[in-house]
Amino acid sequence: MTSAVGLPRPSRRPSWAGRNYSLLTASAFVTNLGSHGALIAAAFAVLEAGGDGGDVGLVAASRTLPLVLFLLIGGAVADRLPRHRVMVAANALNCLSQAAFAVLVLAGEARLWQMMLLTALGGTGQAFFSPAAEGMLLSSVQGEQASRAFAVFRMAMQGAAVGGAALGGAMVAAIGPGWVLAADAAAFAVAGSLRTFLDVSHIPARTPGGGMLADLREGWREFAGRPWLWGVVVQFSIANAVVAAADAVYGPLVARDHLGGAGPWGLALGFFGAGTVAGALLMTRWKPRRLLLAGTLCVFPLALPSAALAVPVPVTVLCAVMFLTGVTLEVFGVSWMTALHQEIPEEKLSRVAAYDWFGSVALVPLATALAGPAETAFGRTPALWGCAAAVVIVTAAVLCVPDVRNLRRRTKPVTTGPRHDSTHAESALGGPR
Repeated sequence: MTSAVGLPRPSRRPSWAGRNYSLLTASAFVTNLGSHGALIAAAFAVLEAGGDGGDVGLVAASRTLPLVLFLLIGGAVADRLPRHRVMVAANALNCLSQAAFAVLVLAGEARLWQMMLLTALGGTGQAFFSPAAEGMLLSSVQGEQASRAFAVFRMAMQGAAVGGAALGGAMVAAIGPGWVLAADAAAFAVAGSLRTFLDVSHIPARTPGGGMLADLREGWREFAGRPWLWGVVVQFSIANAVVAAADAVYGPLVARDHLGGAGPWGLALGFFGAGTVAGALLMTRWKPRRLLLAGTLCVFPLALPSAALAVPVPVTVLCAVMFLTGVTLEVFGVSWMTALHQEIPEEKLSRVAAYDWFGSVALVPLATALAGPAETAFGRTPALWGCAAAVVIVTAAVLCVPDVRNLRRRTKPVTTGPRHDSTHAESALGGPR
């Protein structure tokens, strides 16, 4: 379209924010807004049905277990079928399961086994959705502005998470958990509708493969052939697990005994969320040349919340620590997405993303289950210091991988398979540093 004087009309959005990217960001914002409120609603729905803390944990575990079981299959499916169809189908499953959950809660008929089953269906949908969504997002942007696009996307996601948790908590208190679950079901319906408009014509047609197992093996070779990739995934397998134990188990206990209860702990978590938004905003401007070196160095502060709880520090100090942790963790998040975008061939993005997701969540259920026995055996304070030490140790260890230190930002995504030689950081990624 041109203006009256014959000049091109300025675009209302940046050149890197194309149609697919805009649809993905908008739909992700909607679902994140709903799902973070629904997490609170699900817990209160269990309690209102007469359950206790253990029952809340069972419902939460019901979501995580199928997520772990089906992630790798979900990645293979997403690289075999059009990714947007996988995303829409997963959204439909999440919508129906949350709607059924809402109906049972509103009717006052929810039973524990029913809530566990419906939550498990939601986790299954997430297992197929996440690799497809990550692959779709990584293929939706190109060139040197990719990291800025990922930063804006993550800023929208984190902002929706903070807002969704706050709004969901208020809605649970005002109108009850059933209506919040119903709103989450509606959010999935809206997001799924938006995702039907995604354009996949730019993605090359998939060549026929040798079946699901062959696809999984090919994804494993792509994953295992890159030391920087599996090294960071192993790092976060352990780091995510111990941080989850500290935040989900020890944090509320420390807050109850030393900080004044749930209110201060919720405030600290809110500061963490605000920090992630600030970190994403920072990454719209900052483009570190050594992607994974900068990102990995910013993982060290992830040990600070556990250490702060071990002391324990006053609420104001804890809030500052949580904010700093959120900022630095988001630096890693954007750097990691940029590295995947430039290094992984498009046709294998979802399978690699599935291994990434699998590593991120696989040890979380075990760590949270062992948190209580660890407290009994060693004491809460030593257990928290152990969590902090584990983060520091695995982060220092991954810096020993040469490719983690040497991976350099590029502007053109890779189109070939994995490089197995130790010289690729110099030859393909811009020469020695």
